[in-house]
Amino acid sequence: MTTSVSSFPRLLALVTLPLYLLDQATKWAVLGHLEIGEERVIIPGFFDLVHWRNTGAAFSILSDSNLFFLLLSVVALVVLGLLIWFGKFRDTLSRLGCVFLLAGVLGNLTDRVLHGSVVDFLLFNLHVPFANPWPAFNVADSCIFVAAALWIWQSFRES
Repeated sequence: MTTSVSSFPRLLALVTLPLYLLDQATKWAVLGHLEIGEERVIIPGFFDLVHWRNTGAAFSILSDSNLFFLLLSVVALVVLGLLIWFGKFRDTLSRLGCVFLLAGVLGNLTDRVLHGSVVDFLLFNLHVPFANPWPAFNVADSCIFVAAALWIWQSFRES
């Protein structure tokens, strides 16, 4: 399954931009309606909306490293831009992974620049050991996860 080079800018516009805007809109809604640390139960025992901040990476790894992750995000965007420029994403799954990753990196980078940390607000209790509840996340984090899943799927398809 391949796509033409000319379809890549369309994917950027149709996938990256709406996901980035959704990420930012949901975070601004949280900022406007919940105080930091506040939680609102949506589905008791399963799903809460929260307003938490993260200066690290997933699962708060390397907390208080906002500047490091800000710089890492900029490097990631430059590398992705170069890979796009040189046509390294040749098939639909890898291109979709790229545009999802761009949306996620841009969303969390925007938070780090504007707020000094990433705004997390989705909190699920999956009732699994050692992740009860699952760490809070946001739309950008979901985009990064989807990108990784698409690239893993693509790697299995190639082999």
